[in-house]
Amino acid sequence: MIMEDLREKLRGQAESLGAAYFGVADLTGVKKFVVDQGGEFLAQFPRAVSVGYPLANAIVGQLHQHENEFVARCYHHHIYTAVTNQLDQIALRCATLIQEGGYQAFPVLSRGSFDRKRHCGIFSHKLAGHLAGLGWIGKSCLLVTPDRGVRVRWATVLTDADLPAKRVIAKDGCGKCRACVDICPVHAYTGRPFSPDEPRELRFDARKCHEYLSEREKRVQERVCGLCIRACPIGQGNRLKTRSKRLEHERI
Repeated sequence: MIMEDLREKLRGQAESLGAAYFGVADLTGVKKFVVDQGGEFLAQFPRAVSVGYPLANAIVGQLHQHENEFVARCYHHHIYTAVTNQLDQIALRCATLIQEGGYQAFPVLSRGSFDRKRHCGIFSHKLAGHLAGLGWIGKSCLLVTPDRGVRVRWATVLTDADLPAKRVIAKDGCGKCRACVDICPVHAYTGRPFSPDEPRELRFDARKCHEYLSEREKRVQERVCGLCIRACPIGQGNRLKTRSKRLEHERI
């Protein structure tokens, strides 16, 4: 199968199920990082299909009241049930298309920790999105898109299909902004800009975040905070670019 055709079929499949972002990342340059985090078996997948699903502004916008049990419950359901389940469906459908084309495909779970000591998943969805040119890694260690900011959730399909990959990586657009850093209730972020050569620990204390979410679960029955997502000024009620224009700049 012609790889350009397979890529466009995957894009069409993802968009038909509600994905607002689609891209392909070349993982050959970060192979060691990927293997160190998730295991040697991931070395067989040199490409990553990245898809992003938008979050509802009206729900994210209420997170300044995240002590309110109803607000916390709505956000948790929207993010960790509705959106997560949809992303897993998109990843599964894309993986099936790749497999039908004669290639291996591994849909990565869109949520959950693989390593409970480091509090990280088996693979970094943010890394895939970044390398696919869909955004940059902000001071919150989240993937920041140019139009919706961090109000997007991600899924990834790893594959050995030699899909055309994005060659231009998005530049850091955060500048001097520290909104996500300053609002964190446990000061989990240092404010240090992202650098691929530095460990996450220099920018983010995942243990502090994890412990705060555990404490929140005891108080409001949900592991919810999201203040860093709400605080990001990008995407706060701004009129988005039209779908056609947005997708045009994402194409190779």
